[in-house]
Amino acid sequence: MLPRIFAALAVFVCLVAPVAVHAQGDYLDVYIANVKPEKIADFEALGKKIVDANRRFNGDRWLAMESLYGQGYTYVFISNRQDYADTDKASAAFLGALAKAYGQDGAEKMLHAWDSCLLSSRSELRKRRRDLSRKMPEGADYVKFVGESRLLRTTEVHIRPGRVADFEALMKDVKTAGEQAANTQPLLVSQVIEGGNGTIFYVTSLRPSLGGFDKNPTTREILGDEGYKKFLQVSADSVESTDSSLYRFSAELSLPTQEVMAAAPDFWQPKPVVAHTAKPKASPVQPAAQITKQ
Repeated sequence: MLPRIFAALAVFVCLVAPVAVHAQGDYLDVYIANVKPEKIADFEALGKKIVDANRRFNGDRWLAMESLYGQGYTYVFISNRQDYADTDKASAAFLGALAKAYGQDGAEKMLHAWDSCLLSSRSELRKRRRDLSRKMPEGADYVKFVGESRLLRTTEVHIRPGRVADFEALMKDVKTAGEQAANTQPLLVSQVIEGGNGTIFYVTSLRPSLGGFDKNPTTREILGDEGYKKFLQVSADSVESTDSSLYRFSAELSLPTQEVMAAAPDFWQPKPVVAHTAKPKASPVQPAAQITKQ
C-alpha cells in the first residue's frame, strides 16, 4: 500500500529475503506515519483522494488506523501480502491507480504533498507467527473478526541479542495455556523481518469496542503462580524494551477487501455527509392597503 511508495515515489524497492526466513505467505506490509499537527486536515484530505483513486482503478487494499493512546498524530496503514513478489505487484497497482486518476505529474505532486505533511515515517514488513499466536481465527472467521473490529492494541517487543529462542519458547507456553482457558480472546503475534532494528515482535489484540478490553484474564491468571514466575524471569532476561499503543480503525482512510467490507458495510463504507442549505424564508405578504401607500 502506502509504505515504500511514499518514500521512493515511483521507484520500487527490491527486497532481499533474510537467510533465516524461508516461509511464504501471511506477510503484513506496514506503513507508519507521524503527521505534523498543523497538517492533519491536509493529510486526511490527501488520504481520501488516494483511497478514491485506488477504489476506482482497482489499486491496492489496506486498513488504516489512527492513534488513540500512544504516540500522538500517528497513522498506521496495513496491507496483507502473500509473499515478497506480492509487494511489487501491489506497488504497481497502487501507483497505476494514482496515475490513472490524476495523471503521472498529478500523482507525483500528490505524493510530494503527502510527504510534506509528515514529521517522519517508516515501513516494516512483518511475518505472521501463527505458531506463537493464540486462538487466531482462520478463513472466513478471520475476515469477519477483522471486519467487525474497531480498535487494535499492540505491544512492540524488542528482544535482546541471543535471546530470541527463549522468548519464542515463552510465547509458546503462553499460547498453550491461553488456548486451554475458555475466557481468553485471540492474540496475534507477528515478527518484523524488514525495516526493523534488531529482533522485534508485535503482540496484538483486536476488539469491537473499548469495553472489549475490560475484564480480560491476566497473564498470571492464565499461567498460574509458577508459570507467571517463569514468565517474569524469562521476560526480564530476554526482553530489552516494550512499547504499547492503542489504535482506532479509520474507515475513511481505509480501502479493505470486499470480504472485510461485507462483515460491516455500514462502518467500512460510510455514506458521504450531504450539507443541507437552509431555504430562504419567504417575504411576508403585505396587505394591499400598505402596497398602495408605498
